[in-house]
Amino acid sequence: MLEVNGLNVGFRDGRGVKEVLRDVSLRVEDGEFVSIIGPSGSGKTTLFSVIGGLLSPSSGEVRIGGRETTGETGHVAYMPQQASLLPWLTVAGNIEQSLVIAGAEKGSARKDALAWLARIGLAEYAGAYPHVLSGGMQQRVSFLRALLSPQPLMLLDEPFGALDALTRAEMQKWLLSIWEENRRSVLLVTHSIEEALYLSDRIIVLSASPAEIRDEIIVPFERPRREELWEDARFNALKGRIYRHLQTSGRKEQPHG
Repeated sequence: MLEVNGLNVGFRDGRGVKEVLRDVSLRVEDGEFVSIIGPSGSGKTTLFSVIGGLLSPSSGEVRIGGRETTGETGHVAYMPQQASLLPWLTVAGNIEQSLVIAGAEKGSARKDALAWLARIGLAEYAGAYPHVLSGGMQQRVSFLRALLSPQPLMLLDEPFGALDALTRAEMQKWLLSIWEENRRSVLLVTHSIEEALYLSDRIIVLSASPAEIRDEIIVPFERPRREELWEDARFNALKGRIYRHLQTSGRKEQPHG
């Protein structure tokens, strides 16, 4: 599905070239859920920009579905931290537009939009505008728009980072329930170790900038994930392993900050 091969990214400033990504290579297989976690400022958003074709690397390549897509846009579905809903469209209108872009006929798109909103528990808000929805509701609609897009790969950039802890936990369970039905390929950026372990098949740990891959972890828990996962000794062992990587990277950053 996704192959990132030997990416290097640097930006020129007044002091020379600042490296952001250094020889980053990773894969996301069909139907796989992969998370990226790393210190703040480690280049995670830059990596997403390269994968999405918004930024060209200094060297290296991106391949999606076996074809090189480096520097090309339109090959991924993207869900940002803040819900990216169109404020002039109703909630149903936002979903309908995504379906039409994906190739559905306008009449069937309207019907399907209402059916999808019922599935995610928001049928009563179909005629409302996005500003009346809570943060969690807006993120449900935003995720659904990405899910219904025609691109086979979804990039989720800290989609729950702005939510409170309880809403975030509810959204994680909700996202998994919807994803299990569709099994789209997902690459998620998160700062939460617990979120990465709960959602992912694999976790890629980045170092501090310039970002290199510090570790790659296969998450051993069966699906569907159990709520008592947090009590599993393996969960806490992997949490400690990731935390130690981030702690080491944090110490590397201190002299510069």
